[in-house]
Amino acid sequence: MTTAAIPRQRTSEEKLTLPEVLAELKITRSTFYDWRAKRRAPRCLKWPNGELRVRRSDLDAWIEAQEEDQ
Repeated sequence: MTTAAIPRQRTSEEKLTLPEVLAELKITRSTFYDWRAKRRAPRCLKWPNGELRVRRSDLDAWIEAQEEDQ
């Protein structure tokens, strides 16, 4: 018996890993942690094992908030 892989859907409740966030923002890990220390990074969830996750909805809202009025 084989099982088909279920494709991941992009939802607002999707929890992104830190490498996924870094790739999307095209920044380094050190830049992310610098922003986090200055409270300028997207809102994060911290798992009991210490890993960080970012909700898709929080990342999208953070990106929109970075837009400048021209």
